[in-house]
Amino acid sequence: MRQNPSFAMTDVGELRRLLDAHPWATIASSPEGGLVASQYVVLLDPTRDDLTVVGHVGRPDDLVHELGEHEIIIVFQGPHGYISPGWYGDVQAVPTWNFTTVHLSGVPEILSAEENYRVLAEMVERFESVMPNPRLMEAEPNDPAFLARLASGTVGFRLTPTKVVAKRKLSQNKSEEVIETILTALDGDGPYANAELATEMRRAHDALAAGRAARAAAVLAAAAGGTGDGVAGK
Repeated sequence: MRQNPSFAMTDVGELRRLLDAHPWATIASSPEGGLVASQYVVLLDPTRDDLTVVGHVGRPDDLVHELGEHEIIIVFQGPHGYISPGWYGDVQAVPTWNFTTVHLSGVPEILSAEENYRVLAEMVERFESVMPNPRLMEAEPNDPAFLARLASGTVGFRLTPTKVVAKRKLSQNKSEEVIETILTALDGDGPYANAELATEMRRAHDALAAGRAARAAAVLAAAAGGTGDGVAGK
């Protein structure tokens, strides 16, 4: 993915937030037979505070990907959507697409059968816990034999990425006036309304503004300190 430093995401906390909110991911690899891509739920490893993730593939995808034998890339797609040139005002412009995405690369570790079962159970709990009457994996009428057959058809993995590429392209290079026009359109009821993308844009621009303010404060503090030293020395 082409990277623009002004769009790069590097804060681990923000990356974890994005991965947690958007766990449906694409797993891609390049085994001997050629390029392969599959889609699965991939979650942050609850035992870690970095970008380590855990998940599973259904057999025989483990063989198709040659899982554990070489590098894979896992692509997470956050909020995204169409941006009309009409939202830029009476200027030369073309459409674009705002988006957030995280790419994690590395060689995955294959989980033991016991750990894979635990990860599967935790995955079910993660999504069922918000239901009015959660059906956890070991809840009746599921029995141990059924669950053993289910788990045996999957192969679990853990990926501690050796390379992370993350991008948040959310109109950071546009004026405040244009940004407000885009946000109004995204929050509206038009054909390209996208409240989730609007929320992500606000978050990005608030962080950008906070960063500018912090840098300005640091410059002023340094200038004041330098002046103070000069006066004290006289």
